[in-house]
Amino acid sequence: MGHAAGLRAGTRYAFSRGFKQKGMIQLSTYLRQYKVGDIVDVVANGAVQKGMPYKVYHGKTGVIYNVTKSAVGVILYRQVGNRYIEKRINVRIEHVRLSRSREDFLKRVKENAKKQKQAKEEGTPQKMKREPVMPRDSRTVSIKDNLPESITPIPYETTI
Repeated sequence: MGHAAGLRAGTRYAFSRGFKQKGMIQLSTYLRQYKVGDIVDVVANGAVQKGMPYKVYHGKTGVIYNVTKSAVGVILYRQVGNRYIEKRINVRIEHVRLSRSREDFLKRVKENAKKQKQAKEEGTPQKMKREPVMPRDSRTVSIKDNLPESITPIPYETTI
């Protein structure tokens, strides 16, 4: 048997809707406003076949460079051989969602600015570098009032 290598080959699960996600698309998908420069994730929605991205772009993150009535233009980077090529694709807004990849970074920037301002007022130097989580301290377990127990499974019995 041959193997079909069509446009949507191998997308059985990528383009299918999730559990309890089938049916009508949420209205918030259409009401969200995108601006040039927004970072978005391209995630194909199987309920809408129009304006669907090619399967290689599914799950990729890019930057919006163009906004039209019902679609957006997204700049993505696609690996071709040993290099990454900038690709510009036009995708309907059903297949795009705002990315949450920078939320943690922006939150950290705001916290650092607040810490620096507070440190400047107090006159104490403040380190802004993130420190890795150190190993936990050693501890000893006393068996004085905590005797070890042997745990064995209860034998299976059939009582009717």
